[in-house]
Amino acid sequence: MSQTVKALFLPFMQLPTGHHHVADALIQELAKCERNMNCDKVDILSYSYGKMERVVSSSYLTWIKLFPNVYNRLYQYVAYNKSQQTGHYFLYEGLFSHFLRRLINEKDPAIIFCTHALPSYIASRLKRKKQLNKMIINVYTDFFVNRVWGLEEIDYHFVPTVHVRKFLMERGVSKERIFITGIPVHPAVTRQGKQRPLSDKRAVLVTGGSLGVGAIGQILASSANVNRIHYHVLCGKNDSLYKQLLRQNRPNVTPYSYITSKDEMNDLYDKVDAVVTKPGGVTISESLQKYKPIFIYNPLPGQEQINARLLEKQGLIISSTINELERGLNLFFSDKRKQEIHRRNMNEYHDNLMKEPIYQIIDKCLQAELFKKH
Repeated sequence: MSQTVKALFLPFMQLPTGHHHVADALIQELAKCERNMNCDKVDILSYSYGKMERVVSSSYLTWIKLFPNVYNRLYQYVAYNKSQQTGHYFLYEGLFSHFLRRLINEKDPAIIFCTHALPSYIASRLKRKKQLNKMIINVYTDFFVNRVWGLEEIDYHFVPTVHVRKFLMERGVSKERIFITGIPVHPAVTRQGKQRPLSDKRAVLVTGGSLGVGAIGQILASSANVNRIHYHVLCGKNDSLYKQLLRQNRPNVTPYSYITSKDEMNDLYDKVDAVVTKPGGVTISESLQKYKPIFIYNPLPGQEQINARLLEKQGLIISSTINELERGLNLFFSDKRKQEIHRRNMNEYHDNLMKEPIYQIIDKCLQAELFKKH
């Protein structure tokens, strides 16, 4: 019987964001590994400061909502200013280094997966100081690398696109340590789904993320023709929106509350012709996995605006305003040339992805590290 390998996943904050979804997807992948994998997922903020995490999370969401431009400028400067190389964040080190060392001593993992930049930075600094001797894998949850991510002492990098691989190589990361996996999605979200029958009425999935953030109500209010588009609306944890749509009982709107089952989500993707979403990493990645046309609205300041800009440049999404969204959907589905360009861009994206499943890549990484130690 093979020895159990302990894996530790490090997201940041308890908000059900992409950092947690990607960690959960990888845990499902690790169940397929040849080795027996024992997985732990720990939010380093809650672990370090307990109930303070709720205050930080709430303040973070309030800040974005009330002062989006301030947040955007600060994020651009601190995390995405291309003129600056990766810096030292002494405040982060002071706040979290002790707790991360303690956590790693408690769990004693063989492999650490960082799905957020801050734990990656702290782990990288500890490893540089010889205070940590574990294999570390960065798993990027956006379509770019912000400056906080640790790079120098990270063993492997799971990146979303060939553009991110190029970025890392320009910063000295060896090509052999970079795997273009896409942003990992749950194994239940299969690449090849059921073929939707042709119909004059298009089905469109509308989502604002797991928290139901965004202008979904405005999108539906601007819907002009109930005979052309049927909207499947993911309300997330926005219960008031869900109940409001149920009360309205529109013939071309089907609302859904928070969906936890990835099999159910996969079936829903198979029912639709396109996805309307904000540019968060997970929904985008699942839509890319399903080859669905993606229409973007209202990107949040900071990383979502950067994601939108980069993805639009690669021809993988279509940006729209709320008022122009339905018109954009109708134009796309009535224009064969636009659909063909989208198919070509989507095929190019998939051609660059690793053909091996992620669990096999992880098996190889573990084998390489074991070989080095012996």
